Amino acid sequence: MSKAKKIDRDSQGILKGVDYKFTDEGLIDWRKMLSDKWLYPNPSKNLSTQDVSKLKDTDLCILLGGIKELAQIRGYTNIKYDVTCPSPDYVIANCTITWVPNFETEDKEVTFSSLGDASPNNTDNFARQYLAPIAENRAFVRCVRNFLRINIVAQDELAKRFKDGNFQVSTPQQAEVASPTAVLEKLMKEKGVDFERVKNRLIRQKYEEADKLDSVSQIPADKIFELIGDLNKINVT
Repeated sequence: MSKAKKIDRDSQGILKGVDYKFTDEGLIDWRKMLSDKWLYPNPSKNLSTQDVSKLKDTDLCILLGGIKELAQIRGYTNIKYDVTCPSPDYVIANCTITWVPNFETEDKEVTFSSLGDASPNNTDNFARQYLAPIAENRAFVRCVRNFLRINIVAQDELAKRFKDGNFQVSTPQQAEVASPTAVLEKLMKEKGVDFERVKNRLIRQKYEEADKLDSVSQIPADKIFELIGDLNKINVT
């Protein structure tokens, strides 16, 4: 039976026993920390080679295992998911990760969040029964990627559908229907809430530069997620 391995970090938050790669500026190069075993060619693109070592980052995808490995190396103390369902076929998840202090964050604990969504328009047909966990996974990989400055899309983020054995990417029209902005606008209409009411709410909450907002499209995605949750609590008689 193998023994449990103690996680041991030095005073700079560096995990002992790990071969770190660094940028010229002295920061951790998380892209170079990602092993090729976790990469594969983006199936939505017509590529001339399947050799990941010869492909640009924009032509690659990361497997979930690679994202989890980097998150473990970086170190975190908490992962929190907030999930809401604006409609029966649309789920939004907000993933918040609390990262352990290291020299890159001036030895301070940092909290970082990202959104993920799932609908029949951006998932495989069989996945309609699992929209919530898919949205959570998408939020998780985006949170890790964005925080660690990795510009390679994760497998879980692909808006993929298959028809007659062929890979398909959701059309811009389909993506727009399932966007957080479109969902908020639809929900506002259903609840009889106009933009001025939403804007005034943000002003009361002292949201930065809320008084300068002119439309729903100018509201950041994380705040839209919060507003969707609030509007869902309103009962229409």
